[in-house]
Amino acid sequence: MHQPDYRGKNGDFLLPWTLLHVIKDYVDMVAHLERHPNIRCVVNFVPSLLDQIEDYDEQLQSGQYRDPLLKMLAAENLGHASQAERRYLLHACFQSNNSTMLSPFPHYTRLKNIHSHLVCRHERESEDGEVVQLCREDTAISYLSGSYFSDLLTWYFLAWSGESERRRTPLLNDLILKGEGFEYADRKALLKWIAQTFSTLMPRYKALAEAGQIELSATPQAHPLAPLLLDFKAARESLPEATLPNSPEYPGGTDRLQAHIQAGIASHSKRFGSPPVGMWPAEGALSVASVREFDQAGAGWLGSGEGVLKASLAASGFTDADSTYASFYPWRLPNTNCLLFFRDDTLSDQVGFEYSKWHGDEAAQDFIGRLEQILQNWPHEAAPIVSVMLDGENAWEHYPYNGWHFFEAMYARIAEHPLIHTTTLADLQAEVNSTHTSSTKREARELPSLVAGSWVYGTLSTWVGDVAKNRAWDLLVDVKHAYDRHVHTLEAPIRQQAEELLQDCESSDWFWWFGDYHPAASVSSFDKLFRNKLASLYLLLDQLPPAELDIPISRGNDQATHNGSMLRAS
Repeated sequence: MHQPDYRGKNGDFLLPWTLLHVIKDYVDMVAHLERHPNIRCVVNFVPSLLDQIEDYDEQLQSGQYRDPLLKMLAAENLGHASQAERRYLLHACFQSNNSTMLSPFPHYTRLKNIHSHLVCRHERESEDGEVVQLCREDTAISYLSGSYFSDLLTWYFLAWSGESERRRTPLLNDLILKGEGFEYADRKALLKWIAQTFSTLMPRYKALAEAGQIELSATPQAHPLAPLLLDFKAARESLPEATLPNSPEYPGGTDRLQAHIQAGIASHSKRFGSPPVGMWPAEGALSVASVREFDQAGAGWLGSGEGVLKASLAASGFTDADSTYASFYPWRLPNTNCLLFFRDDTLSDQVGFEYSKWHGDEAAQDFIGRLEQILQNWPHEAAPIVSVMLDGENAWEHYPYNGWHFFEAMYARIAEHPLIHTTTLADLQAEVNSTHTSSTKREARELPSLVAGSWVYGTLSTWVGDVAKNRAWDLLVDVKHAYDRHVHTLEAPIRQQAEELLQDCESSDWFWWFGDYHPAASVSSFDKLFRNKLASLYLLLDQLPPAELDIPISRGNDQATHNGSMLRAS
């Protein structure tokens, strides 16, 4: 479960994804587990996500909203919304998966059609090729009433509600059946449901952990890309020709990684009563140096991708035959205690990218069949460990009913299966470290070395190597140098704020979003937020932000409009 920190310098939420994933995905995932108490698993929470969940809970309890969607949901009369607020709602409230979250609801679709015909088409091309302005965009937006925006905002939250919540909360079904003409009382009731969802979410996960059904694990505080904090050249272990940032290194990277690790452990201990047994490194990214840092910090296990393991085996002289079943064992680097578990990429990616296109029962049967095939070919007495690891939020909007039917079928089949058992990595670690000996005792295999990489392609190319990604790293290096020069001059409270903001700037997410393969609008919003965070850190350090922070990092992100088209800026 992972979201970067979407808050700006005043604590306002500039992007809504924590809010939306809580009421749709995180609440559904815990509900699936509650309905299937024989299913065990590991649930990983990034501390920066937990910070935001608690922030939202406080907003919802106090009624002091710093998220514009909540602020407008609570507004009594949306007819008084400003042009900027109307434009924001029209931009935000159609960001839903069209086939699974918008098209199934005729009233929501009608709102989209009104928007398309009135606002998106406020100009047309005449027969001689000239663009004719039918009306100014602001005029077109002003034609939309407060009732339209009330319906739009309500439907957006209904579309982003979890399927388990729809099945157990009469309010949601009543609103869906009502369809239109939503009043202030409807929106207040919806706001009350959102508040209840936030206030009960983490206690529900904590209860499952205390009952022994799930293991809660953690990630270093703000989700930093550990190998690159330690050494930019780690990217060349899997891609020797990778282009690196101009800066030779991230200054003080070892101390920064340890700061994130220790903050993550402290966060977990405070919230859940004890430190995590294991950790999921951001993006499953590992290197020899980063494993040793995690090991030094006491992490009992780490997770990563199968591509990292296969590249490491090949570099260590193992044959292809040796790697056939390699991800089904626990591994350990020489002179470390920390166990390494590697995801089964095929099964994990079936869940993440393919099964959404299948009927839920057929997908579950295929999942079980693949596990049975692994077991049939397995040559050892101790059962294989098959690690299915993926994000707890991003896949489900592509599934009909947010994956309800798939989870129901898959969890039920696993719970009834005589040979397939779910467990936790903490239990497996305890088994490996047990002094008990038997013919079926599970042993950790020694991995002579490790090729740095992540669960994405087995490389680090998603976070470094692209021109824009490298420029983002160089901008971060510059602000880190400023931090090192001036942080000691700050009063203690401001120094702590600077430390937390630096952690946010070091998140891997900013670098993930840069690149031509992402939608320009999404890249632009993350680009702007990252540069705003860097500028805010300079100001906290009592330094003037450099002018280059006014320039978008990715080409094409400086959106200027001329006849309705985006101009690409170099």
